[in-house]
Amino acid sequence: MEFGEFLGILVFGVVILIGLLMIGSFLALVYFTIKALIKYIKSSEVRKEKTIIRKSLGEVLKSHREKNHMTQEFVAEAIGVSRQAVSKWENGVSDPSTSNLIALAKLFNMSPEELLQEVE
Repeated sequence: MEFGEFLGILVFGVVILIGLLMIGSFLALVYFTIKALIKYIKSSEVRKEKTIIRKSLGEVLKSHREKNHMTQEFVAEAIGVSRQAVSKWENGVSDPSTSNLIALAKLFNMSPEELLQEVE
């Protein structure tokens, strides 16, 4: 066997090995993607529950703001956040941080515990 033939066989073997590694990587990616999707689908009840809680907190915040005749802009300026942040809290898109929740409770003349007790 000549050196050229040996080199050709070696290159061919390396190409085959790289191809097999790429196929294996692709199959692993597909496997873990499917596994993650199944886990996500099974978590729908948890996601629905969190949405209800967020929505309820948003409803509580909005009702206190309206009860105190405040605009979203006023609340935002009073506690140092954007009006969009207040809107997201009220719509249940996000939740206020602990420090913002405390500031909201003070603004509404109540304790944070009283505010959170109204959340279903």
